[in-house]
Amino acid sequence: MIISKTPFRVSFVGGGTDLAEFYSVEPGAVVSASIDRYMYICVNKRFDHTIRVSYSKTEIVETVDEIQHPIVKECLKLTGVEDSIEVTSVSDIPAGTGLGSSSSFTVGLLHALYAYKGIHVTPERLASEACRIEIDILKEPIGKQDQYIAAYGGLQFIRFNPDGTVYVDPILCTKEVKKELSENLMFFYTGVSRQASTILTEQKKNTAAKMEHLKKVRDLTPVLRDVLTEGGALTRFGKLLNEGWVLKKSFAEGISNAGIDESYARALEAGAVGGKLLGAGGGGFLLFYVEQQNQAGVREALKDLREVPFSFEPQGSKIIHVGMSAW
Repeated sequence: MIISKTPFRVSFVGGGTDLAEFYSVEPGAVVSASIDRYMYICVNKRFDHTIRVSYSKTEIVETVDEIQHPIVKECLKLTGVEDSIEVTSVSDIPAGTGLGSSSSFTVGLLHALYAYKGIHVTPERLASEACRIEIDILKEPIGKQDQYIAAYGGLQFIRFNPDGTVYVDPILCTKEVKKELSENLMFFYTGVSRQASTILTEQKKNTAAKMEHLKKVRDLTPVLRDVLTEGGALTRFGKLLNEGWVLKKSFAEGISNAGIDESYARALEAGAVGGKLLGAGGGGFLLFYVEQQNQAGVREALKDLREVPFSFEPQGSKIIHVGMSAW
C-alpha cells in the first residue's frame, strides 16, 4: 500500500496569467503558497486482476479504458499501471472551493502510482505530467499554477514562460515575516462550491481583450514578493491583494456576485486591509489580510460564513506510507 499526501494552495496574485492564452504572448507569474489542507491518495494491490476506483462513487472494472473517472484513467495510462490495483482518495476540503483540489488530486495520484512502481519522481516531473493530463489530454480550461504549487509546496514565485517552461522560485523571507503573514490571514468559506470550467472557459476567451488588465495583475507579483522579502510593513500585502481582486473581477462574468461583493465590503468595513476570492470565482473561500486588533471585528462581520483556520505547508506532494503487499 502506498499513500501520498498533497497540499492544497492559496493563490495570492497573478491568477489568469498562468493560462496559455496569456503566457504564450507575455510571460506570466503568480505568488502562491501551499497550506495544511491535503488530498490523500491510497494505492493498493488487488488480489484479482480488476481495477477498483473509489471517490464519490465506486468503480470496479476490468480494464483502464473502462474507467469513468478521467484523471484516474489518464494517470494509470501515463504510468503504465494496467490492472490489479485499487485507488482511493480522501480530501480535507470539498472540491470546487478554489483551493486547487483537482490538480492536487492529479499530482498526488501520479506520485502514488510512481511510488507503487518503485520509481522516484521529481516535483518538476509530477507538475509537468499533471499539466499534460489536465490541460493537453483532458482539455480542461485551466492554468499551470495549481499543479506546480501542489508538487513543490512552500511559498513560491512561479513564472510561466512563452516557450512553455515554468520556473519555480522560493520566496526567501524571514520566519518572523512568514509567521506574521500567516497570523494575519483569515479564511472564510462562502458555503458555495462550483465548477470552475465555465468561468475559466470564458476567461480564456476574454484573454486578448483583457490583456492590459492581465499584465497589471502579473506586474503585481514581483511587488508582492518584494514586500515579503524586504520585511517591511505587511499592510502593503493586504492592499496588493485588494488591487489584484479588483482587476480579477473584470476578467469574466461570474467571478464575483452580489453576495460575495457584500461579504467582501463588510470585511473591509470591519477592518480588513484587503483580500480576494480564491480560485476561478463564483464561490469557495474568501481570503483576507487582517491585522490582529481587527480580527474579532471581521469575524463578527462575517459570522454567517464559516471561518477555517490554516497555516502554510512548507512541503509539496510526498509519500507518507509505503507498505508491503501480502499478495
